[in-house]
Amino acid sequence: MAVSAWLIWRQHEPWRRSRAALTIWALQLAINSAWTPIFFGLHEIAAGLVIVALLFGAVLLTITRFWPVNRLAGALLLPYLGWVGFATYLNAGFWWLNP
Repeated sequence: MAVSAWLIWRQHEPWRRSRAALTIWALQLAINSAWTPIFFGLHEIAAGLVIVALLFGAVLLTITRFWPVNRLAGALLLPYLGWVGFATYLNAGFWWLNP
């Protein structure tokens, strides 16, 4: 995640597109940091599912914004998207099995 953001940050042209992409990256990072204390700390499975679903969408949006600026930066986030997708699946399973 950090290398991907660094690749975008060092792009000089067009700076407006890079700045917008990094803003979305920061948003997904904030969503990511909210999931762990809600799911593991507060044991709020349903709220965790909502947050991790938002995180999946935010990571996907980040990739779509990074890709036109620097394809490597976008590609470096694909394993992260896979991991968030798996976490979403697990979180949904916990929610389904623990009503």
